[in-house]
Amino acid sequence: MTFKTRCPSCQAMNRLPAEQVSDVPLCGKCRQPLLDGAPVEGTAENFQTLLRSDIPVVIDFWAPWCNPCVGFAPVFEQSAKTHHRKVRFIKINTEEQQALAAQFQIRSIPTIMVYQQGQRLNMINGALPQSQFDQWLDETIRQGE
Repeated sequence: MTFKTRCPSCQAMNRLPAEQVSDVPLCGKCRQPLLDGAPVEGTAENFQTLLRSDIPVVIDFWAPWCNPCVGFAPVFEQSAKTHHRKVRFIKINTEEQQALAAQFQIRSIPTIMVYQQGQRLNMINGALPQSQFDQWLDETIRQGE
């Protein structure tokens, strides 16, 4: 089974075997890491595979019209860089992925969820400053170990 993911560096679409979700696959076009160091675009096609990753997964349910979501985006991106290879970060645009938003009963955005091996560890609603978000994330991941 394969899934598609967009390269965070060059925006090229890449097809990956599902068994590589816990590895460090490279973009076929620019050779940059596909799944580490930057948030991955979550879609109905790739989400379940990403969720089953061996490493913790942090999901940001957001929308482009949501000011708190837009303000939180740099915090989320910085955390993705900081936690490189230890945690996978996924952004789900609730406008484009309405079925996923419904499946996870998203009622307010941004909603941030942390999963490990398919099990939810924690969830918060609303944007946090960088230091508070990193503290919340570190505590959540420690509890899941």
